[in-house]
Amino acid sequence: MGTWTMRADPARNRLYGTLEGYFTAEDMKKCADDTIEKSNTNLLMEAARQIDEWKILSKKIESTRMVPVFAPQERPTSVSFTPSEWAVVSKVDERRSIEEIAAGMGHGAFEVCKVIYGLLGSGVLALREDLKRLPIDRLQRMSADELERLADQIHRLAQQLMAGQERSSQLEGSARLARAEMDSGRGSDGILDLVRAHEKLISVTLGPNQAKNFVDRAVQILQS
Repeated sequence: MGTWTMRADPARNRLYGTLEGYFTAEDMKKCADDTIEKSNTNLLMEAARQIDEWKILSKKIESTRMVPVFAPQERPTSVSFTPSEWAVVSKVDERRSIEEIAAGMGHGAFEVCKVIYGLLGSGVLALREDLKRLPIDRLQRMSADELERLADQIHRLAQQLMAGQERSSQLEGSARLARAEMDSGRGSDGILDLVRAHEKLISVTLGPNQAKNFVDRAVQILQS
Protein backbone atom coordinates (compact mmCIF):
# COMPACT_ATOMS: atom_id res chain seq x y z
CA MET A 1 0.00 0.00 0.00
CA GLY A 2 1.11 3.60 -0.41
CA THR A 3 1.80 5.69 2.67
CA TRP A 4 1.88 9.43 3.37
CA THR A 5 4.01 10.61 6.26
CA MET A 6 4.82 13.95 7.90
CA ARG A 7 7.92 14.18 10.09
CA ALA A 8 9.85 16.48 12.39
CA ASP A 9 13.49 16.47 11.35
CA PRO A 10 15.50 16.10 14.61
CA ALA A 11 18.74 17.32 12.99
CA ARG A 12 17.37 20.57 11.61
CA ASN A 13 14.43 20.83 14.03
CA ARG A 14 12.17 21.71 11.13
CA LEU A 15 9.03 20.30 9.58
CA TYR A 16 9.05 18.65 6.21
CA GLY A 17 6.92 16.23 4.24
CA THR A 18 7.85 13.27 2.15
CA LEU A 19 6.05 10.77 -0.01
CA GLU A 20 6.88 7.11 0.48
CA GLY A 21 5.27 4.03 -1.05
CA TYR A 22 5.56 0.32 -1.48
CA PHE A 23 3.43 -2.33 -3.09
CA THR A 24 2.93 -6.00 -2.28
CA ALA A 25 1.19 -8.85 -4.06
CA GLU A 26 -0.72 -11.23 -1.79
CA ASP A 27 -3.38 -13.86 -2.01
CA MET A 28 -6.86 -12.36 -1.72
CA LYS A 29 -7.91 -12.04 1.89
CA LYS A 30 -10.99 -10.71 3.55
CA CYS A 31 -10.57 -6.96 4.08
CA ALA A 32 -11.73 -4.99 7.07
CA ASP A 33 -14.94 -3.01 6.67
CA ASP A 34 -13.11 0.33 6.93
CA THR A 35 -11.15 1.24 3.82
CA ILE A 36 -9.97 4.24 1.82
CA GLU A 37 -12.48 5.24 -0.81
CA LYS A 38 -10.58 8.09 -2.45
CA SER A 39 -8.84 7.57 -5.75
CA ASN A 40 -5.06 7.59 -6.05
CA THR A 41 -5.26 10.97 -7.80
CA ASN A 42 -7.23 12.50 -4.94
CA LEU A 43 -4.83 11.04 -2.37
CA LEU A 44 -1.82 12.52 -4.19
CA MET A 45 -3.57 15.89 -4.47
CA GLU A 46 -4.30 15.83 -0.73
CA ALA A 47 -0.66 14.97 -0.02
CA ALA A 48 0.54 17.86 -2.18
CA ARG A 49 -1.89 20.23 -0.42
CA GLN A 50 -0.57 19.21 2.99
CA ILE A 51 3.04 19.76 1.88
CA ASP A 52 2.13 23.29 0.78
CA GLU A 53 0.37 23.95 4.09
CA TRP A 54 3.30 22.58 6.11
CA LYS A 55 5.57 25.07 4.33
CA ILE A 56 3.35 27.89 5.59
CA LEU A 57 3.02 26.45 9.10
CA SER A 58 6.79 25.95 9.43
CA LYS A 59 7.34 29.71 9.18
CA LYS A 60 5.99 29.99 12.74
CA ILE A 61 6.19 26.38 13.97
CA GLU A 62 9.71 25.06 13.49
CA SER A 63 9.10 21.69 15.13
CA THR A 64 6.23 19.67 16.57
CA ARG A 65 8.49 19.13 19.59
CA MET A 66 8.07 22.78 20.61
CA VAL A 67 5.90 23.55 23.63
CA PRO A 68 2.91 25.94 23.37
CA VAL A 69 2.74 28.50 26.19
CA PHE A 70 0.38 31.38 26.88
CA ALA A 71 1.78 34.66 25.59
CA PRO A 72 2.14 37.49 28.15
CA GLN A 73 -0.63 40.07 27.84
CA GLU A 74 -0.04 43.76 28.49
CA ARG A 75 -3.57 44.11 29.88
CA PRO A 76 -6.61 41.85 30.38
CA THR A 77 -8.39 41.11 27.11
CA SER A 78 -11.50 39.21 26.11
CA VAL A 79 -10.91 36.41 23.61
CA SER A 80 -13.41 34.19 21.81
CA PHE A 81 -12.38 30.72 20.64
CA THR A 82 -13.81 28.40 18.05
CA PRO A 83 -14.52 24.84 19.29
CA SER A 84 -11.30 23.57 17.67
CA GLU A 85 -9.25 26.40 19.21
CA TRP A 86 -10.72 25.79 22.66
CA ALA A 87 -10.00 22.07 22.35
CA VAL A 88 -6.30 22.90 21.88
CA VAL A 89 -6.09 25.79 24.37
CA SER A 90 -7.64 23.67 27.11
CA LYS A 91 -4.81 21.15 26.70
CA VAL A 92 -1.99 23.71 26.95
CA ASP A 93 -0.15 23.28 30.27
CA GLU A 94 3.14 24.93 29.16
CA ARG A 95 4.97 21.62 29.54
CA ARG A 96 3.59 19.31 26.84
CA SER A 97 4.88 19.57 23.28
CA ILE A 98 2.67 19.89 20.21
CA GLU A 99 3.19 16.18 19.55
CA GLU A 100 2.08 15.28 23.08
CA ILE A 101 -0.98 17.53 22.89
CA ALA A 102 -1.99 16.02 19.55
CA ALA A 103 -1.55 12.48 20.92
CA GLY A 104 -3.64 13.34 23.97
CA MET A 105 -6.42 14.68 21.76
CA GLY A 106 -6.27 11.69 19.42
CA HIS A 107 -5.55 14.03 16.49
CA GLY A 108 -2.69 14.30 14.02
CA ALA A 109 0.01 16.92 14.58
CA PHE A 110 -0.92 18.54 11.25
CA GLU A 111 -4.44 19.46 12.39
CA VAL A 112 -3.23 20.69 15.78
CA CYS A 113 -0.48 22.79 14.15
CA LYS A 114 -3.06 24.51 11.94
CA VAL A 115 -5.00 25.58 15.03
CA ILE A 116 -1.86 26.65 16.91
CA TYR A 117 -0.70 28.67 13.88
CA GLY A 118 -3.83 30.82 14.17
CA LEU A 119 -3.44 31.20 17.95
CA LEU A 120 0.16 32.34 17.46
CA GLY A 121 -1.00 34.96 14.99
CA SER A 122 -3.65 36.28 17.38
CA GLY A 123 -1.14 36.54 20.23
CA VAL A 124 -2.82 34.00 22.48
CA LEU A 125 0.01 31.46 22.37
CA ALA A 126 3.78 31.50 21.93
CA LEU A 127 6.20 28.59 21.49
CA ARG A 128 9.25 27.57 23.46
CA GLU A 129 11.78 24.78 23.35
CA ASP A 130 11.06 21.47 25.06
CA LEU A 131 13.17 21.54 28.22
CA LYS A 132 13.23 17.79 28.91
CA ARG A 133 16.88 17.73 27.85
CA LEU A 134 17.98 19.79 30.87
CA PRO A 135 20.22 17.71 33.21
CA ILE A 136 17.67 17.40 36.03
CA ASP A 137 19.46 14.49 37.78
CA ARG A 138 22.69 16.48 37.96
CA LEU A 139 20.90 19.53 39.38
CA GLN A 140 19.37 17.44 42.14
CA ARG A 141 22.84 16.39 43.31
CA MET A 142 24.22 19.94 43.54
CA SER A 143 24.68 21.97 46.71
CA ALA A 144 22.73 25.16 47.42
CA ASP A 145 25.81 27.29 46.68
CA GLU A 146 26.39 25.56 43.33
CA LEU A 147 22.74 26.05 42.34
CA GLU A 148 22.89 29.71 43.29
CA ARG A 149 25.93 30.25 41.08
CA LEU A 150 24.16 28.52 38.18
CA ALA A 151 21.07 30.68 38.68
CA ASP A 152 23.21 33.84 38.53
CA GLN A 153 24.92 32.68 35.32
CA ILE A 154 21.62 31.82 33.63
CA HIS A 155 20.07 35.11 34.72
CA ARG A 156 23.03 37.11 33.36
CA LEU A 157 22.78 35.20 30.07
CA ALA A 158 19.12 36.18 29.74
CA GLN A 159 19.94 39.80 30.60
CA GLN A 160 22.55 39.90 27.84
CA LEU A 161 20.08 38.58 25.26
CA MET A 162 17.32 40.94 26.39
CA ALA A 163 19.56 44.02 26.70
CA GLY A 164 17.77 47.12 25.45
CA GLN A 165 14.39 45.40 25.21
CA GLU A 166 11.34 47.00 26.80
CA ARG A 167 10.39 43.80 28.62
CA SER A 168 13.86 43.12 30.04
CA SER A 169 12.74 44.26 33.52
CA GLN A 170 10.37 41.26 33.66
CA LEU A 171 13.43 39.02 34.03
CA GLU A 172 13.90 40.29 37.58
CA GLY A 173 10.51 39.01 38.69
CA SER A 174 11.33 35.51 37.46
CA ALA A 175 14.72 35.66 39.18
CA ARG A 176 13.13 36.61 42.50
CA LEU A 177 10.67 33.73 42.28
CA ALA A 178 13.49 31.31 41.49
CA ARG A 179 15.52 32.54 44.47
CA ALA A 180 12.48 32.10 46.73
CA GLU A 181 12.14 28.50 45.56
CA MET A 182 15.82 27.87 46.15
CA ASP A 183 15.69 29.43 49.64
CA SER A 184 12.81 27.09 50.50
CA GLY A 185 14.93 24.04 49.68
CA ARG A 186 13.62 23.47 46.14
CA GLY A 187 16.87 24.34 44.41
CA SER A 188 16.59 22.25 41.23
CA ASP A 189 12.96 23.31 40.74
CA GLY A 190 14.01 26.93 41.10
CA ILE A 191 16.63 26.54 38.36
CA LEU A 192 14.21 24.81 35.99
CA ASP A 193 11.49 27.40 36.56
CA LEU A 194 14.05 30.17 36.00
CA VAL A 195 15.06 28.68 32.64
CA ARG A 196 11.40 28.18 31.64
CA ALA A 197 10.36 31.71 32.58
CA HIS A 198 13.35 33.38 30.90
CA GLU A 199 13.01 31.21 27.78
CA LYS A 200 9.32 32.07 27.49
CA LEU A 201 9.97 35.82 27.73
CA ILE A 202 12.86 35.64 25.23
CA SER A 203 10.70 33.63 22.80
CA VAL A 204 7.85 36.15 22.93
CA THR A 205 10.19 39.15 22.70
CA LEU A 206 12.96 38.01 20.36
CA GLY A 207 11.48 34.96 18.65
CA PRO A 208 11.99 31.17 18.82
CA ASN A 209 15.51 31.23 17.35
CA GLN A 210 16.87 33.38 20.17
CA ALA A 211 14.92 31.30 22.69
CA LYS A 212 16.57 28.15 21.33
CA ASN A 213 19.94 29.89 21.54
CA PHE A 214 19.24 30.73 25.20
CA VAL A 215 18.27 27.13 26.06
CA ASP A 216 21.29 25.69 24.22
CA ARG A 217 23.63 27.96 26.16
CA ALA A 218 21.79 27.33 29.45
CA VAL A 219 22.24 23.56 28.93
CA GLN A 220 25.98 24.16 28.42
CA ILE A 221 26.11 26.13 31.67
CA LEU A 222 24.23 23.43 33.58
CA GLN A 223 26.49 20.68 32.23
CA SER A 224 29.80 22.50 32.80
